[in-house]
Amino acid sequence: MKFLNSKKVVPYILVSPFIVTFIVLTLYPAIQAFIMSFQRILPGQTEFIGLSNYRRVLSPTFYTAFQNTTIYVILTTLILVTVPILLAALLNSKATKYSTFYRASLFIPSLASIIVAGTVFRLIFGETDTALANQVITWFGGEPIQWQYQSWSAMFLMVILSSWRWMGVNVMYYLAALQNVPPELYESADIDGASTVQKFFYVTIPHLKPIITFVTTITIINGFRMFEESYVFWEANSPGNIGLSMVGYMYDQGVQRNDMGFGAAIGVIVLIIIFIVSIIQLKFTGAFKRGDE
Repeated sequence: MKFLNSKKVVPYILVSPFIVTFIVLTLYPAIQAFIMSFQRILPGQTEFIGLSNYRRVLSPTFYTAFQNTTIYVILTTLILVTVPILLAALLNSKATKYSTFYRASLFIPSLASIIVAGTVFRLIFGETDTALANQVITWFGGEPIQWQYQSWSAMFLMVILSSWRWMGVNVMYYLAALQNVPPELYESADIDGASTVQKFFYVTIPHLKPIITFVTTITIINGFRMFEESYVFWEANSPGNIGLSMVGYMYDQGVQRNDMGFGAAIGVIVLIIIFIVSIIQLKFTGAFKRGDE
């Protein structure tokens, strides 16, 4: 008991669940996937084939998946970083009534199953004239849209589902940060005659910079890891690969086609892309600078 109560031992005991979980569920599978990327894996047979899987990755299908994913990342980042700031500022205002109700309403979608939500979105944006989205378009004099069969509408479906799902979470992040903005700064700005817009850009935004960097980083990472938003609309293959993502391509090759080595190679490429983009984004936002710089 004295050993367990030691100040030198207790910290390691407390962090051991995380360390064990990280090693078993993250580090070990990552190492195994990296090894598998150099193998041809067949039932009961494993053969090292060098860089052959990586040469196969550079194909038109992968470029399509990369293009779709990149566009998706850009759009979701623009929406899920900027819009939640405005919503959080409104909800944090004393002039907004029933703010607690609105906060709960925005956060609830993140608790919903993505499969269930995707089913609802498929009904709303169905290809029939009786689908809700097409009915609204028809009321305004437009023509019904085949939402799941056009490239621009396919991207719209994935982006709108992701935005609906994660908007409330990002709003909560910004709301938590807004609680730490000293009210004296707003009072000083009022004395100096600053308008609401000026206070937002010169007081609120600078204090939200660390959270903006954090939200941008996780949004980019989640964007490149996107799979469910595509799967719930097309399950198998989308027409012309208009909804194909890099992770979806990995799943198709590694699981559905049972080409585990090739799928692992795609996963390694995705990991490298996420790492490079994240480093560039963090460097651009100054996350690596010391506090006194």
